[in-house]
Amino acid sequence: MATFRVENFINTFYDQLEEPVRKHLKNVYSCVAISTLAAAVGGYVHLFTNIFQGGLLSALAGLAFLILLMFTPHDGKNASKRLCYLVGFAFATGLGLGPLMESVIMVNPQIISLAFLATSVIFISFTLCSLFSKRGSWLFLGGSLMSAISVMFLMGLVNLFTRSVFIYQMHLYLGLAVMCGFILYDTQLIIEKCRMGDRDFIWHSVNLFIDFVGVFRRLLILLTQKEESKKRRRD
Repeated sequence: MATFRVENFINTFYDQLEEPVRKHLKNVYSCVAISTLAAAVGGYVHLFTNIFQGGLLSALAGLAFLILLMFTPHDGKNASKRLCYLVGFAFATGLGLGPLMESVIMVNPQIISLAFLATSVIFISFTLCSLFSKRGSWLFLGGSLMSAISVMFLMGLVNLFTRSVFIYQMHLYLGLAVMCGFILYDTQLIIEKCRMGDRDFIWHSVNLFIDFVGVFRRLLILLTQKEESKKRRRD
């Protein structure tokens, strides 16, 4: 029975997506995996070495690598150079997560592995949902997601002055929902771009990597809050 379901799953995947799209997605998700590994190395470097530390400089370095990647057009011959830029951006992103992970470790180190596992499950689930949904069925989310980001920006701006716990929590949960929505949206957008001839798999992976990090960051904070709440109740 299990074998039959796996075969149905594979057959459905092959029916849904043509060969060039499948090949493109394989390259995209390979880059996402490489980026995630580079970010993990960046976080490790911040936590356990004194070589680099996350902060303003790491944020600027990440932005610089992203700009270099953006302005180095995909021509089929410079993939190695652009992949280096992607790894540099991901490494700097991991460094930037270092201070947050440092705070999490002081509460409970296991939260990091739990958050990563939960993020992976969410990412895979929403990716599969997008892949096996009707063609373009999630592209309508684009406008709503951008509106939600505008609302989040305003909420963050207001909370700079009000310091409201309620607004902060709303911002966290809305942000988590928005990142999940972007996984659905970006996956189908990448497929449609590929069908229209855009085969820049390195740049396409950036959006999905940012979605992954966005979910991971928010889960780290939410799980840490939950653990702190448990400790207060026990005390």
